[in-house]
Amino acid sequence: MLEVTRKLVDLLDLSPIGDDHFQGDSEDLGFPSVFGGQVLGQALMAASRTVEGRLPHSLHAYFLRPGNHSMPIDYEVQRVRDGGSFSVRRVIARQNGKEILTGSMSFQVAEDGFEHQLDMPSAPDPEGLKSEQEYGEQLAPHVPEHLRDTLTRDRPIEIRPVDPVNPLKPEPRPPYKQSWFRTQGHLPDDPVLHRCLLTYASDFAFLGTSLNPHGVTFMDKKLQVASLDHSIWFHREFRMDEWLLYDKDSPSASGGRGFNRGNFFNQQGKLVASTTQEALIRHRS
Repeated sequence: MLEVTRKLVDLLDLSPIGDDHFQGDSEDLGFPSVFGGQVLGQALMAASRTVEGRLPHSLHAYFLRPGNHSMPIDYEVQRVRDGGSFSVRRVIARQNGKEILTGSMSFQVAEDGFEHQLDMPSAPDPEGLKSEQEYGEQLAPHVPEHLRDTLTRDRPIEIRPVDPVNPLKPEPRPPYKQSWFRTQGHLPDDPVLHRCLLTYASDFAFLGTSLNPHGVTFMDKKLQVASLDHSIWFHREFRMDEWLLYDKDSPSASGGRGFNRGNFFNQQGKLVASTTQEALIRHRS
């Protein structure tokens, strides 16, 4: 496992601070506040620490306040129900005593059942694509100095976008995006860790799908964006150290909000997880 990936795995390895209470460190990715995927991944890990013999199959969360990446985050887990097949947990993430995220996670025993899925959409193989970091290094000389470290930083999750938008010269395009994802280096055989890492990564390059038709990017100083909620469903087993295609679309934007959907497929064409997110996309005059 590469050092940059080990740091991310350690970030998700929460410290117990009491009965069903945990604490996680924060990382600074160069954003104004804590990366939402970090809080989601840590919240799922906190809930998983209170469940035995069952894996998470869904997560539904609301972002309430921006997090401070210079402070740790406390996670309170509430044991809502343990049934014969399913367990439900509620998680509250706090900083300075204020809630920054609240969510519910459901866990299920392994069982067989009906099987079907959508076909995997066509996409170029990841081996022929450049990574986001490589694109960032090309853009760095053309952006303000304070953005260069963010664009060129080492990343534990390698992302290779398909037909990326040029943030310096955005043009309106259909509300679709594709990216290949995998961690840098081999991971342990821990299915909970792989689910938490996918949860973390699922917030990357998601919100921007709803910006595609409007020809704007995060470089637009008049744009105010924030994730409002986020949901994930895990369908089948997968590994985050193997390539996964993140296929996204945005069916609607209205009322200052953009709605986004995503599907993760492995290279064998299996649908392993699905996501949704609504985000604030406000253009100030």
